[in-house]
Amino acid sequence: MDTYTLQQDVKTFGFEVKSFPDGIGAAFETLVKLFPQDERRSYYGLVEGQDGKMKYYALAEEKSDAEPKKFGYPEKVIRKGNYLVEKVDDWQNKTDSIKNVFDKMFKDPRAAIGKPCIEWYKTMNEMWCMVPSKS
Repeated sequence: MDTYTLQQDVKTFGFEVKSFPDGIGAAFETLVKLFPQDERRSYYGLVEGQDGKMKYYALAEEKSDAEPKKFGYPEKVIRKGNYLVEKVDDWQNKTDSIKNVFDKMFKDPRAAIGKPCIEWYKTMNEMWCMVPSKS
């Protein structure tokens, strides 16, 4: 497992996937149709735990402050800081195993449990599972 320091906050916008985990693929298809991926825009999955329940958000990186309002999507900020990272290649064919990757990461004593976890879709092939680090 590697570590990575996100140097600055990342402003994003998108929507909650109510049918988590089944609706994740369709949610990202919707975002990609509206905002095609290029070298300037990343996509993220953000998982928050509240009251014992998990909420998953499909998010696109914000390129202007006007985008969230223009499209009526709420904003979310991915906080800068240190993360534990596990790279998943060919992630589209491994979606059933991503939960296992996070489960393994949560067992690491460096993991800051209770903070939002991130899926960073770096390319159509490469995705990073990111768990905040205590340090």
